[in-house]
Amino acid sequence: MTDTAAPHRHDPGGATAPLSSTRSRRATGHRTRTRVAVTAALLAALTAVLVHTLHSGDNQSAPGRILAGYAVAWALFAAAVWTVRKIPARAATVLVLAGSAAIALAGLTAQPRTSTDMYRYAWDGRVQAAGISPYAHPPAAPQLTRLRDDWLFPPPQACTGWGITRTDDGLCVRINRPTVPTIYPPLAEGWYLAVHTLSPADSRHKPLQVGGAVLVFGTTLALLRVLRRRGDPRRAPGRAALWAWCPAVALEAVNNAHIDTLGVLCVVLALGTATAGVRRGALLGAAIAVKILPVLALPGALSGQRGPARVLRVVAAVVGTVALAYLPYVAASGAGVLGYLPGYLHEEGYEPGHVHRFALLRLVLPDAAAGATAAVLLALIGLFVWWRGDPARPWRGALLLTGATLLLFSPSYPWYSLLVVALVAMDGRWEWLTVTLAGTALYLGGRLLPGFPLQAWAYGCAALVIVTGAYLRSGRARRLVAPHGGNRSSRPGLGQEDR
Repeated sequence: MTDTAAPHRHDPGGATAPLSSTRSRRATGHRTRTRVAVTAALLAALTAVLVHTLHSGDNQSAPGRILAGYAVAWALFAAAVWTVRKIPARAATVLVLAGSAAIALAGLTAQPRTSTDMYRYAWDGRVQAAGISPYAHPPAAPQLTRLRDDWLFPPPQACTGWGITRTDDGLCVRINRPTVPTIYPPLAEGWYLAVHTLSPADSRHKPLQVGGAVLVFGTTLALLRVLRRRGDPRRAPGRAALWAWCPAVALEAVNNAHIDTLGVLCVVLALGTATAGVRRGALLGAAIAVKILPVLALPGALSGQRGPARVLRVVAAVVGTVALAYLPYVAASGAGVLGYLPGYLHEEGYEPGHVHRFALLRLVLPDAAAGATAAVLLALIGLFVWWRGDPARPWRGALLLTGATLLLFSPSYPWYSLLVVALVAMDGRWEWLTVTLAGTALYLGGRLLPGFPLQAWAYGCAALVIVTGAYLRSGRARRLVAPHGGNRSSRPGLGQEDR
């Protein structure tokens, strides 16, 4: 009787366990749905704020309104990135992609608001479609008169408004620097020609903005792929969101359609999908043939590669790709392919009076020594990245050198830091986003605070945040906050998340 009765004994614990598990799953599901809803609401608010900001004016007539809207957008962006981190990967990926599309669409809702570079892009594409090298003549040259229209060259009675200037000869033009040849490298020029060729007649600025949106979304997809395959798949959506939802991406990559975005995509592919070899070098060379700045990613691409043969393969592929890209334009224009680039590099982002190169170094060094000191520091950082960098994370060294360069040079053009935003997404070190904020504050806030040393303050604050972030990620910081006798180092903590 005992043997037959034993299976029928009541076990209170056995009945409670499934019930507890069910309740736990329900609670987890409820928390997940709440987080998804909160993140979606934050993204909707971010999109609405960006649209409103882009319709509030331009950087000349309403810099304060744009800066205020931009600040709100960054706060919403930070909140959304924080909440998406605790959402399961599949749902978070959907949110990242939907948010990336929404942010890009927000950038399409207005004409360029803070930069006129896009008009030069449109002009260069038109010139090439007519069979003329973009390096041959400046926009104001009489040889190109037949290509002008009322959009890029308004009639005299309409020669007013944002971004419109008048040359010494009285020509009204929407293109900046109309009396000098183009500055852009050959793959950038190829992009302008491709967009012009695929665009309907009289479509004006919109095709370039759409092209920027496509590049932004493509970069988001590339980041998700790279972070899933070469990082922690659970953290991949949260990292990719640092690019996909960044307000700077909506403003600079889509609304202003800066060509830098094409170079950013090439760098992400070079560092994330290719090993140190010919393919990585070719992709990095393509990025350099779009904009020169990605050359700073080269030491990162060589991280930990001490074998001469492998280094040579990467460098040779970089040089060969750039040379091949320039070849057709050299055949047409000779040395003219340099265009106004030397003059542009001399003046770039620095206006007389309140914005200077090496703003942070000038605080502690004589002006004459600042340039040489910056060169030595960057050379040492580059060598450190190459020799001691992590070959499994080449983007980390690229972020260090690119971000440090922007800190030391302190430019007022925030679109230069689009590459930093993408590298931050790859590496997770969000503190480097302050470089983008510093450039934006300087670019928009300079008109609001004439005479104030905004450049030094903006980049100085960025440097302080970056140094603090590096310290908090260090082992020393974790040891200081760890309880005595505990073993917190074995658990993910502040800083370990991105190691």
